[in-house]
Amino acid sequence: MKKALVLYYSYSGNTKKVAAVLQKVLAEKYQVNMLELKALDEPDSFVRQCLRSLKKKQAQIQENISFDVSEYDLIALGTPVWAFGMAPAMRTFINKCSDFQLKDIIVFATYGSGVGKEKCLKEMAQISISRGAGVVKQFLVQQNDTADEQRVTLCIKEIL
Repeated sequence: MKKALVLYYSYSGNTKKVAAVLQKVLAEKYQVNMLELKALDEPDSFVRQCLRSLKKKQAQIQENISFDVSEYDLIALGTPVWAFGMAPAMRTFINKCSDFQLKDIIVFATYGSGVGKEKCLKEMAQISISRGAGVVKQFLVQQNDTADEQRVTLCIKEIL
């Protein structure tokens, strides 16, 4: 059976909800592992976190995360949109990750106001392609919709 990795960072829990729905949908065709990134050097202030994202800073993440994704056929990467970009913990993972070796990639994001959401996904897709990804699919979920499992499922199935 093919293997998939759903790896996400979630500050408020919205991205975690979407990742859980994605795991369920992918489990129909894949053996799915799910991992949550944790930023060890994260400021308590949301504004400071957004500034780190805007400046494209990386975060120190937990040590039990492997950057070797060679065993997976599909890799899904999820983040909230902060100041037009991804969370610093996701930036760290993508930049340190081993070569994506023509793997299928899904990038997804949750957002509040929507400002910068396309820019965030575009950057995640571009970095994934520069790391060797084959096909990169993407989707967005507005934070008010993250609790609606049916709506999130439809959003995911549109790209698969």
